[in-house]
Amino acid sequence: MRGTRRTRLCLAGVLAASTLIATPAARAAERTDGHLTDLVNPFIGSQDEGNTFPGAAVPFGMVQLSPDTGHSTGYDYTQSRVRGFSLVHLSGVGCRIGGDLPVLPTTGDVTQTDYTRYAAGFSHQDETASPGYYRVGLSSGIRAELTATERTGVQRYTFPATDKADVLLNAAQSLHKPVSSTVEILDDHTVRTEITGHGFCRDTGPYTVYTITRFSRPFSAYGTWDGQTVTPGSRRGSGGAYVRFDTTGDRTVEATTALSYVDARGAAGNLAAEGGRSFDAVRERAREEWERRLAAVRVRGGTGTLHRTFYSSLYRSFLAPNVGSDADGRYFGWDRNVHHAKGFTYYQNWSLWDTYRTQAQLLALLAPREARDMARSVVAIDEDGGWLPKWGYGPVETNIMSGDPVTPFLTTAYQMGLLKGFEDRAYRALKKNADGVPPAVYPGIGREANAEYLAHGFAPYDQNRPYAKMGDSDYHHGASVTLEYALADAMLAQMARGLGHHADAARYAARAQNYRTIFDPTTRFFRARDASGAFTGEADPARGTGFHEGTAWQYQWLVPQDVPGMVRLIGGERAANERLDSFFAYDRLLADPARTAREVWVHGDAYAYYNADKYNPMNEPDLIAPYTYLATGQPWKTTDVVHAALTLFTDGPTGMTGNDDLGTMSAWNVLSSIGLFPIQPGYGTWGLSTPVFDRVELGLDRRYWPGGRLTITAPGTSAGDRYIQTVRTDGTPHGQTYLTTGALRSLHSLAFTVGPRPSEWGTSPGAAQPVLK
Repeated sequence: MRGTRRTRLCLAGVLAASTLIATPAARAAERTDGHLTDLVNPFIGSQDEGNTFPGAAVPFGMVQLSPDTGHSTGYDYTQSRVRGFSLVHLSGVGCRIGGDLPVLPTTGDVTQTDYTRYAAGFSHQDETASPGYYRVGLSSGIRAELTATERTGVQRYTFPATDKADVLLNAAQSLHKPVSSTVEILDDHTVRTEITGHGFCRDTGPYTVYTITRFSRPFSAYGTWDGQTVTPGSRRGSGGAYVRFDTTGDRTVEATTALSYVDARGAAGNLAAEGGRSFDAVRERAREEWERRLAAVRVRGGTGTLHRTFYSSLYRSFLAPNVGSDADGRYFGWDRNVHHAKGFTYYQNWSLWDTYRTQAQLLALLAPREARDMARSVVAIDEDGGWLPKWGYGPVETNIMSGDPVTPFLTTAYQMGLLKGFEDRAYRALKKNADGVPPAVYPGIGREANAEYLAHGFAPYDQNRPYAKMGDSDYHHGASVTLEYALADAMLAQMARGLGHHADAARYAARAQNYRTIFDPTTRFFRARDASGAFTGEADPARGTGFHEGTAWQYQWLVPQDVPGMVRLIGGERAANERLDSFFAYDRLLADPARTAREVWVHGDAYAYYNADKYNPMNEPDLIAPYTYLATGQPWKTTDVVHAALTLFTDGPTGMTGNDDLGTMSAWNVLSSIGLFPIQPGYGTWGLSTPVFDRVELGLDRRYWPGGRLTITAPGTSAGDRYIQTVRTDGTPHGQTYLTTGALRSLHSLAFTVGPRPSEWGTSPGAAQPVLK
């Protein structure tokens, strides 16, 4: 049966057009022998709600110094006025956050204190960015340049000749909702601020950041403001400060701003530890850091455009989570107390509902030392504050999104060998989270619907239930929350078994089957149930009732722990493949992949989550969906769908598929491009699809990956020759559609041969990913 279907479809497949992979002649001219940082375009995703930022940062840095143009998350490529260059941004978030201490150089008397009024015009023709560096010419005739270290942002302003060259430091305005601020001029070189705010989708927090800015030369004058009142010569204010320089001779002013979430002493310590170097020295060091990070992956083949989109995605994958501890190791915990990170770097900013699906795995592969510290940081949040996080910003829980994303995040770390030495501590925290709910006094909601889920096997959908705490509510998304809880239970069962907790493992494995409780046999789709157990809301699976940022069509495939079980519910393999084909508009996809991706799959803007029966490559619930074909006997279709989705990543400002969500979409691009994808997030299973490059070399840390280097080859991969014929691992034939993390550990080569038609590879009954029991 499979062979018959494959023969019928392969003739159409060879006719498919693709803009993703170049012809062999074009590939031969493309090399990456120069600086990899030259291939990165930080402006990708800065238009149409990709919500990236083009400013300066180092990998995982506490500071992301970038221009704010008026968009809620910082920078919008369509806007043409800069309000200031602020310290804190997160790549691709969907709501306002950060933007602390926007700094803007001006000339003349200071008469305005609202940065929407004193904002400076600029043109993209006089703007450039690269990893660790940003430059723009302002309409005032001032040139602004930015670079960064881990905990400091460094600015260089080149003024026209004037005796009124001012730098405005606006403590009271930001992207988040302000609470309070103070500013103090300490001496003729130094300004200190304390800024408290909250925000992110709904009012959360508050949190406080402390800054200290040291200028390279003394001020000729200064002042502060409160509200709209500017007071020359004042040293203290609540709104902001200006400092003035005479640039009739030396026209350049440099400044270094250090940030701390702990206290003013922490900011001063960070300045002492990382400040004191010239702008050019810091810029060069930042470029070197990014060069080393990007060099973990070397690719050959493909067009220049493909290289630029790939390395730009790799760059964005390394922007978060962010260092949260000061240079002395202190950090501000979720219990509102100061702690000391002993033997590790403390990280913060956890978009877990997003990153557990792609970015966590990519960092475990390419940055395992940092990924280990990130996992330790998440465990520290539980030990400091009493519970594991859901969506953490700085030192506060926001409760944004739903389900139980922290479990697959930490079980990924466990399966990748990153929890050695604190596995039991991590497991205790995960077990507490999986079996209960946080106390009422704790700001987080955890698995909010856990009582009903444990009692009845599903999270009820109650759209009228009041919010118990800030953020989102699991009760408002009962159907998708049930799927997310069950996925998390499946992954925790594997960790429990690995640690010898067999009774727990059996209990969690049984709960992993709870996805079945929301399957409606009359519609053959998942569907929300109310507290009484009755199916509720619209029966149409293309509506979003009870599903978070998606529909029943899009959540149908989020059962990676038991794809065969899900397939049986649908009606068997044939019915599942027919449904997959409809979901991906597969016939249209074969005729025109890029057009289908843009006109059929993308059915609105970045926030058009609902009322669709088609694949949404712009949002997290569907990231795993193309890889479902690997378990339904038609693995070649995974390549067709993945390669079409990859055409949505381009090298211009609109070249992002929805919000980047702290590197989630970027990591999807990287992993899908090299042919390795985590198809069971939270467990060590990597699905295989055709790489888009002839050769990929991964430089791996031998402390975590004994092989040290993995070379992936697919010679001749192209639009015409994109179907896997054979796979070999270190020369041995490999017929399964996946690899385990255990197999990857010591593997040196993964070799694909490709051809113009689908083959028998991966179609045998034992080729699919394991069922997690």
